Amino acid sequence: MKLSLRGEYALRALICLTDNFHETITPIGDISDSQNIPKKFLEQILNDLKSGGFVESRRGPAGGYRLARLPESISLSEVIRHMEGALAPVSCVSQNFYEKCSCPDESRCALRSVMGEIREAIVQIADRVTLAALGERANRLSAERNEILDYSI
Repeated sequence: MKLSLRGEYALRALICLTDNFHETITPIGDISDSQNIPKKFLEQILNDLKSGGFVESRRGPAGGYRLARLPESISLSEVIRHMEGALAPVSCVSQNFYEKCSCPDESRCALRSVMGEIREAIVQIADRVTLAALGERANRLSAERNEILDYSI
């Protein structure tokens, strides 16, 4: 699995919306500015997330976006599958996007066996991590970065 820039931006936008979850609507400009995502590209990404049922939008001067569901109910794996497709590193081990590979015997392929283990590890973590957990981690890391260090020699 490789996360594209589009997938990364989608996750960063969702983390921003998670952080602002209790506010009614977050303007697209605020998301763009805080996450350093080009606004036009962000509009396309948010439309895709809207079609996937992750966000809702409101038009007009007071418009913007908000999460369509509780942050605790949206897993990392759901978002990545929607934006990127398979979580598997090769298609022959994918559960949702399986494609036959070119090896002579899938059942005895060492590479496929290892890739299956890698897929399972990715899925296990991505299923467990929610937007709420990502938001908490982002806030914790931001707080750590903002601590002032005072060194005396």
